[in-house]
Amino acid sequence: MENQGATVVISHHILDGKQDQYEDWLNEIGPICRSFIGNIDWQIIRPIPNLTFNYTVIIRFDTIEHLTTWMESKERKHLIEKVKPLFTKNDKFFIKSGLDFLFANEGEKHTVPVRWKQYLVTWSAIYPLSILIPLLVLPILKALNFPENKYVNSFFISGTVVLIMVYLLMPNYTRLIRKWLYK
Repeated sequence: MENQGATVVISHHILDGKQDQYEDWLNEIGPICRSFIGNIDWQIIRPIPNLTFNYTVIIRFDTIEHLTTWMESKERKHLIEKVKPLFTKNDKFFIKSGLDFLFANEGEKHTVPVRWKQYLVTWSAIYPLSILIPLLVLPILKALNFPENKYVNSFFISGTVVLIMVYLLMPNYTRLIRKWLYK
C-alpha cells in the first residue's frame, strides 16, 4: 500500500496573559520535534486577536509509525508536562493519515473516504477559497500597512484558507455530503 504520511492536529487553549510563555515553549519544542526521524512539516496557526483563542499546531511525518514515535516520546511527554500550567484545557490532538484530518467528524467513527472523493471534496472547497480569500485578505493587509510582498501575502492568504478549511468549511461540508462521501 502507498505510504501517505501522517498528520497530527494539536489544539491548545492558553490562559490569558500566558501567550508569550507559550511562544517560548513552541520555540523549545519545535526544533526537538523537527529533529525526529520522518518529520516533514511543523506549522502553527496562531489565534487571531479578539477573534480566536486556540493555538493549532499541525505536524506531518512521513509514516504513522514515525509520528507515533514522536507523540509517545519521553521528550514530548516531558515538554507537555512543562507547559500544562499554561493550558485552560488538556493537550488535545488527533492523528490521521494524509489529509484525512479534514474529513474527521468529531465523535464519529467512520472509515476514511476513498482518496478520489477526498480529492474532489478538498479541491471543490479550496478552489472558491483561493479566489475569494485574496479579495478579502489583501485589502486588510494594505489597510494595516503590511509591505506588499508576495511571500507575506501568500503566508496570510494560505493561513486564512487553512483556518477556514479546518475549522469552518470541512466539518460542515463533509457533514452535508456525508452519505455520498462515505458510500
